[in-house]
Amino acid sequence: MTQHHEQSDNSSRNNNAAAHDTPQNASQHTTTAKQQRRPKNYWILVAFAVFIVAWGGNEFTPMMVFYRQEHVFGAVFVESLLACYAAGIAISLLLSGPLSDRFGRKIVMLPAPLIALVASLLIAVGEVNEPLIFTGRVLSGIAIGSAMTAGGSWIKELSNPRLDPSARPNSGAKRATMSLTGGFALGAALAGSLAEWGPAPGQTTYVIHAILAAVAMFGLLSVPETRQSAHLKVKGSLWSDLLVPTARHPRFLLVVLPIAPWVFGSAGVAYAIMPSLAQKGVEYPIAFSALVTALSLATGFIVQQFVHLYTSPRDARGPQLGLVLAFIGMALAAYVSENVTSWGVLAVAIILGLAYGICLISGLGEVQRLAGPDDLGGLTAIFYTVTYIGFFFPMILRRLNDWFTYPMMLGFGAVMAALFFVVVTANSKKFLPENPQDSQ
Repeated sequence: MTQHHEQSDNSSRNNNAAAHDTPQNASQHTTTAKQQRRPKNYWILVAFAVFIVAWGGNEFTPMMVFYRQEHVFGAVFVESLLACYAAGIAISLLLSGPLSDRFGRKIVMLPAPLIALVASLLIAVGEVNEPLIFTGRVLSGIAIGSAMTAGGSWIKELSNPRLDPSARPNSGAKRATMSLTGGFALGAALAGSLAEWGPAPGQTTYVIHAILAAVAMFGLLSVPETRQSAHLKVKGSLWSDLLVPTARHPRFLLVVLPIAPWVFGSAGVAYAIMPSLAQKGVEYPIAFSALVTALSLATGFIVQQFVHLYTSPRDARGPQLGLVLAFIGMALAAYVSENVTSWGVLAVAIILGLAYGICLISGLGEVQRLAGPDDLGGLTAIFYTVTYIGFFFPMILRRLNDWFTYPMMLGFGAVMAALFFVVVTANSKKFLPENPQDSQ
């Protein structure tokens, strides 16, 4: 009897629910269910845009050998193209981060693929025109700066369970660094190969990149904003945004900043200094330069997928490992610069590529744990700005080569890596953020 009454009650409740379940409510329930089932992998579109912008920035590296071989520009002008590129990056980094914190990630990142597109077309057209190629390199640097800061912060904020159920605590830093490194690697590899064996070597790689940049820009249009929009912007002046309070955090000063120059310092020595020392002994110097560049960056890309298995948010194991590899790589580079072989150059590229990859993802992971939503872009910008100090290592070494030998200078670099390792080790477990297990 009791069972009969329970069945009647259940039937009555079901009938009442069906009566109230109007077509509109049913549609809403269906839509909600579909939204819950469908992963929001918007981060892929932003990562692709960062990848393409990075491609455009580094496709020029092996092309420098091409321009030197063609004797189109003087050696001083070719070197200045690195400096103007770095200047464009520095300006963009310092502005894009705070601007994205204030106005939103999307409005700052959206123009980056378009700027990269224009940059590639200017360089392609300006193969024998100094003002055009110079302007193109500056614009390329500006696009890279926006992609690193606004794009990286956007990827991090899109990499959370609300928008992507598969996201892990370290997914933001991992995805941002891998898209950047992958673009750097593929851009250099393709540009060098086309310049060595393809048609129209001064134009083809840039035209291909321009087409892909247009695709990346349209892909960003559908990605939602993760930061406040312009009409809800934070109070205060833009100058106050440039003053990032977290930049004075002891852990940022004593753990993050010591590894930052070794990001592009390691990569720069690997693919800007070492290939030039071996060019006389290889048959295809442009392709060899592209191979070394791609190998070092591909090594960094691969290690970024697995380094989280070793690192911990509760200490500085990642930064320590990066500095150890920088020390080994610089010491080996000093030896190979005195006893030059193509295999030795490739070995240096692998070790310094590992140092690059680990220093980059470890440093960005520390930044994302330290920063809050209001200064994530700003602190990311400061970190990347310091990483580009290492971008000047090759130029400094070439200038000092009149007074010091490469073994001496690279050996000095190994000593500095060892000293920075001591600083980081002394502060490995100090000044941790309140929730060190959470990098989101």
